[in-house]
Amino acid sequence: MDQNLDPNTVRELERELGTAIYPGTEIMTDVGSHHFVKAGTGTHSVLVPQPSDDEHDPLNWSPMWKGFTIFCATLVSFAQGFGPLALAPMFGDYIQAFDSNLADVVQFTGIAILVLGFSNFIWVPIQTCFGRRPVLILSTLICFGSSIWRAKANSYGSFMGACVLNGIGAGPAETIQPTIIADVIFLHDRGKHNTLYFAVYFGSLMVGPIISGPMAENLGWRSFWWLNTGLLGFTVLCCIFLFPETKFNRPFVPSHVTASASPGLKSASMEEVEDSTQQHQTTSAKDHADPEKAAPVQSHPRVENPNLDHALTHQDPWLGRGKPSKSQWKLMQPYEGNFFMELWMPWKLFTFPIVQFSSFVVSWTASSFLTLNLTQSQAFAVPPYNFSSSKIGFFNFAILIGAFIGLFTAGPLSDFIAARLTKRNNGIREPEMRLLTMIPYVIIMIIGNVVVALGYERGWDWKVIVIIGYTCAGIQVAALPSISSTYSVDSYKPVAGSIFVAITVNKNVWGYGFSKFITPWIIKSGYIPPIMTNMSLITFFCCTGIIFWYYGKTFRKWTRNSKVHSM
Repeated sequence: MDQNLDPNTVRELERELGTAIYPGTEIMTDVGSHHFVKAGTGTHSVLVPQPSDDEHDPLNWSPMWKGFTIFCATLVSFAQGFGPLALAPMFGDYIQAFDSNLADVVQFTGIAILVLGFSNFIWVPIQTCFGRRPVLILSTLICFGSSIWRAKANSYGSFMGACVLNGIGAGPAETIQPTIIADVIFLHDRGKHNTLYFAVYFGSLMVGPIISGPMAENLGWRSFWWLNTGLLGFTVLCCIFLFPETKFNRPFVPSHVTASASPGLKSASMEEVEDSTQQHQTTSAKDHADPEKAAPVQSHPRVENPNLDHALTHQDPWLGRGKPSKSQWKLMQPYEGNFFMELWMPWKLFTFPIVQFSSFVVSWTASSFLTLNLTQSQAFAVPPYNFSSSKIGFFNFAILIGAFIGLFTAGPLSDFIAARLTKRNNGIREPEMRLLTMIPYVIIMIIGNVVVALGYERGWDWKVIVIIGYTCAGIQVAALPSISSTYSVDSYKPVAGSIFVAITVNKNVWGYGFSKFITPWIIKSGYIPPIMTNMSLITFFCCTGIIFWYYGKTFRKWTRNSKVHSM
């Protein structure tokens, strides 16, 4: 539960609700005498997590500061992801420049994503112990340096060294934004924001080839890396001047209250509390989630009695009006936590079934996009197509459009379905409620992979392959990873960064192996075996979601006493 309540209060809520509350279960309505801070909108949504009364609490920041924060985090995800997979349309240029072959230059991509995944074993402990701000600035500076190195590289080994450095610097693109979203965004809005992250990050991987192909053909391949350098430099400046620290410790609410005390509010008489409790109990069946606003509750009338308990009248005085403090603009925060425990945490999370589920779904759905990135030149640069590198790069527009379709549908649909199911569940939200949203996107994924595999193998019209196959790939790569990873974050929010380390390592190890073997596999067996094998694995891992729909709460029960919930 993410409402900053101590164990005694949680036990009281369990008795009143008649259900067990495990980590990830959230109460989206007032319960008996327990009343929570609500949004200042007309629907009065219960806010999860409950914000503190501190002006500088990131949950209280004004829309402008939250906007700057999400903008900078999104810009970092885009800028750091822009370069690593932009090489595909330029493979021919690198073969010629470095006197190499296709299998070897493909390793520029494979090595970068492998190093990128493991670099997060360092970045996430830093962001947990010293804050998010130093990680954004330092990692982007490393990417800035690696981009200059790539632009000046004159040999295969030198360029590979730049790829390794790029992989080290670009790690936070895959881990830090979900943590920042959990820092500043309330639960009922996380679905759309996490989908924004995946759409922008994977979108950057799609835009890179779109731009790199024409630039390599018309201006030379080095020009692309100078463009990338400029983008990263702009990103560093934005992070320095627009991104305050979002790491913030909120104290537990004492067991005898349900929200932090507000000035001027005094204890109510027993009769007043009992009357209010009785009034709530008669209306609680109606106090559940609005499908658009994720569990709005019936608001209590404004009470003029100054003796009424703050638990019934508390409103966060800074909600939507807060701002960062001067200390939140420091380069880093004072050391807090256990760095070595953070190094171990991702390995520990691999033993949690929910994190395993998310990591495998994200890994294989992402590899569906990686397949297109690694095969498009191999398929379209030879007969019957004989397309130039710039035209092949433009094909990635279809994947990008698909990603935007996924962005504008998956997040809102996930939040909508979770809200409707919360309403049916008497205002109690379970993380598993998001999993139903995966169904249409699994079907889209299957269609896209079948079209691409058969189209490549049988020389179909490129319009069919690109418009249907590539677009479907873009839709699913924005939707399925965001839904499955949000499920893990909702279940284990305190270790959101470590969750994405576990996910990223799994994803990038598979991506490295796939990039190493797919080219010779295609040469030997054709396009259908590798692509359809990958599709089958995606379908299998997504279908294991059925197990979590029925037994996910049981899995969370197994880990309810784990230290991950107090990190």
